[in-house]
Amino acid sequence: MNTTLKVLSAAAALCLASAAAAAPTLVQDVRVFDGERVIERRSVLFDQGVIVDANFRGAVPKGTRVVNGAGRTLLPGLIDSHTHAFRYLELPVLFGVTTQVDMFTDVAMMKAAKKAMRAGGKHQHADLFSAGTLVTAPNGHGTQFGIAIPTLSKPEDAQAFVDARIAEGSDFIKIVMETGYGFKSLDLATTKAVIEAAHKRGKLAVVHIGNEQDARAVLEAGADGLVHLFPGTSSDAKGLAKLAASKKAFIIPTFAVLESMAGWRGDDLLATADFAGLLDKDAQAPLKASYSASAHPEKLIAPKAVAAAMVAAGVPVLAGTDAGNPGTQYGVSMHRELKALVEAGLTPVQALAAATSVPAKAFRLGQRGRIENGYKADLLLVDGNPAADILATRRIVEVWKDGESANALRVAQRERVAKAVQPGKQPLALPADGRISQFSEQRLASPFGMGWGPSTDGFAGGKSTVALAAGLALTGGEVPLAVEAKVAPGLPFAWAGVAFMPGAAPMQAVDLSAARLVRFKTRGDGKRYQVIAMSQGVSIPGAKSFTAGPEWTEVTVPFSELKGIDPAAMTMLGFNAGPQPGDYRFEIADVRLLAQ
Repeated sequence: MNTTLKVLSAAAALCLASAAAAAPTLVQDVRVFDGERVIERRSVLFDQGVIVDANFRGAVPKGTRVVNGAGRTLLPGLIDSHTHAFRYLELPVLFGVTTQVDMFTDVAMMKAAKKAMRAGGKHQHADLFSAGTLVTAPNGHGTQFGIAIPTLSKPEDAQAFVDARIAEGSDFIKIVMETGYGFKSLDLATTKAVIEAAHKRGKLAVVHIGNEQDARAVLEAGADGLVHLFPGTSSDAKGLAKLAASKKAFIIPTFAVLESMAGWRGDDLLATADFAGLLDKDAQAPLKASYSASAHPEKLIAPKAVAAAMVAAGVPVLAGTDAGNPGTQYGVSMHRELKALVEAGLTPVQALAAATSVPAKAFRLGQRGRIENGYKADLLLVDGNPAADILATRRIVEVWKDGESANALRVAQRERVAKAVQPGKQPLALPADGRISQFSEQRLASPFGMGWGPSTDGFAGGKSTVALAAGLALTGGEVPLAVEAKVAPGLPFAWAGVAFMPGAAPMQAVDLSAARLVRFKTRGDGKRYQVIAMSQGVSIPGAKSFTAGPEWTEVTVPFSELKGIDPAAMTMLGFNAGPQPGDYRFEIADVRLLAQ
């Protein structure tokens, strides 16, 4: 049996389901980052989804497609070690991310993704390894999305809980122990019991933490990895790194989402024309959003110091974006994460390893993350040398998933995005006076859209209630709307209030960019309320607080202060009580959308 046949035979189990129909491909005379080191000039041959020869020499086999590698670098397909893969499944491969490690998604979606991986043919989607349902406390982090999930309350139930997740198909166990963020949390005893239960079944146990104290506690308890670092201005970085090294743990800093929490944007991925051209307005929106309405770059001091200390201590550092959250997007955010890792002190080569061979080893992902004979032909070809300039990963020439080129997918996506842009389309014409509130005893009307209606946390599993009633006309003739809300405990972001839907259908996007602000009158019980807005593609609303005092007061909120919201794709405008439980009463009147 010749060498090529031996390699194909050894990889048969890996590729039987996903064998590519593409011709054999030879990337010739290319710089290679093999997952660990750089080889300045090689030729790499792959066929039927497998790297046949990572150092090919000799005559080009008949029928082989030859790709010129001069001035370019070939890397293993990138592995995003922290995502929440519930949408935009087509995006990762377009940006060179061929594997996603998912930290919490719908179980049915996870099962469907695994079935597709086994069957093969889904070369347009990244492979998925998933925790499935995370392990959290009742009303803990992960319960706020309106999806009913099982929760854990005591150590005695840990083994049964873990076994149920494994039965569902979880590849590893993700635990949440996060104190100080408004959620309930597992206690340390329960967290430790889950870690031990996972290890008993041969599964990794990784933990979501939010501060240094919890990070130390879970590492001492035997966690295999931390799936986040924590924001802050100071930390005992060397001490934490020493502990992680002694426990043989790994870390995933997730700078992309930490930057969102800090309200700070390291660089604008959409400034790269090739990237922006692959993302329609809906897909661009999360990148423009942020968890924080104001910039606090000092919150990145601690995680940067910890990441640098971890590398110095020999702790495996993995690249993960936490895609699915505001400030991130699947696939494309990996290129910001790589740059952020370098800014934190990793060398470009260490950052590239953090997105290839290191996560493949840490999460036991098999023959991927390396350019080596018999490994998956998940590959990324870029112009330039990312081992010297990490920004070179953004100059994508071609991506291969299971040996099949994604060039056609990239071209088709670019065409779809271009067609979605409608030159000359005008924003919605607003009323001359900008007024969108037309309240009366008969109806809560508006000059366009579905108009006004109650809004509560009920769809997210909350029990808050609200009653709306038109009041007596004010001096100027405007009729106010009285909002009596009862915000119930149980959710960290509970609310009740009134919402304006500008579209003809619920949450339909409307171009309100003719306005730059919302202005309204309010009075009430003296408590704090929020103006919130949602726009297409954004899962976290922009918000601005106001006080409803005993006398009528005019409030102006510029759209620019509703962070992450695109007025050209507005889906909802709301006035809410919460999140603190209690009874609330306020009135609004004369709500206007104005240019100034």
